[in-house]
Amino acid sequence: MTRRGWLLGAVAILAAICASGPERPEAVRTASDLGPLPADRYDYTPQDYQRSQRASALLVRQCMAERGHRDFPLDPRYPTDPIIAAAVSTDYGALDLAAAHRWGYGWDPAKSQALRPKGRRMTNAEYADLPACNAEASRRLMRGIDLKRDWLYASERAIEVDKAVKRDPRLRAAWDVWSRCVAEQGFTRYPDPVAAYTDTAWQRGSDGNTRHTKRERATAAADVTCKRRHHTAELWHAVRAQKQTADITRHRDRYAAGLHALQTYRATIAEVLRQLG
Repeated sequence: MTRRGWLLGAVAILAAICASGPERPEAVRTASDLGPLPADRYDYTPQDYQRSQRASALLVRQCMAERGHRDFPLDPRYPTDPIIAAAVSTDYGALDLAAAHRWGYGWDPAKSQALRPKGRRMTNAEYADLPACNAEASRRLMRGIDLKRDWLYASERAIEVDKAVKRDPRLRAAWDVWSRCVAEQGFTRYPDPVAAYTDTAWQRGSDGNTRHTKRERATAAADVTCKRRHHTAELWHAVRAQKQTADITRHRDRYAAGLHALQTYRATIAEVLRQLG
């Protein structure tokens, strides 16, 4: 595509964004503010995760009771606490300006405490039997699903689609504008917002949180300000939507099979929750 071609494409995307303005928040604070993406309906959701965690915990507790561990908790702590890896908060990096000013690329430490298991620490004997019960629970929840072909097909395709998104000249141009904007405010010229979020200079701890230094918080605020000024997240989201739509059209049957597998999984979870919850 010529420079004029991708520039016109970017202008068309921004025009569409502005045209849909009345329904769009004045400032994007979360990825959900950008609206749904075409592949969302084919993919595992946070609600799916929460329900599956509950169903799995119930099945594991049942299995552990059968192995003689009658009071095994639904939300146990491990014999030793695991290290938690950090992930980017959204697909677009930092978006909330108030949070950026206060926490930089990290978060309120109270949130880390809230995510920790509420149950007692499991015993070594329970821990020894846990893998077998986890495997049994997984087999139950995945019953009737072709794991190699259909399970989370949209998530697998997302890897390839996102590669195409990152190669898109409209997005690369938008990142370049964002990068110059951040650098002009006296900060590192990152290649893209994810690089800013994952910079090792923020020294994340074992819980994934950062140190919230003055430099980090100022960088995050500049990052979000530049995204808002140049509609970086909106254009990024629109390019993703275009690429996803094209991919779904090319692989319609596989996406449909993946959706059927996801629906089967949800039905199984609902059954387990009715029986044991």
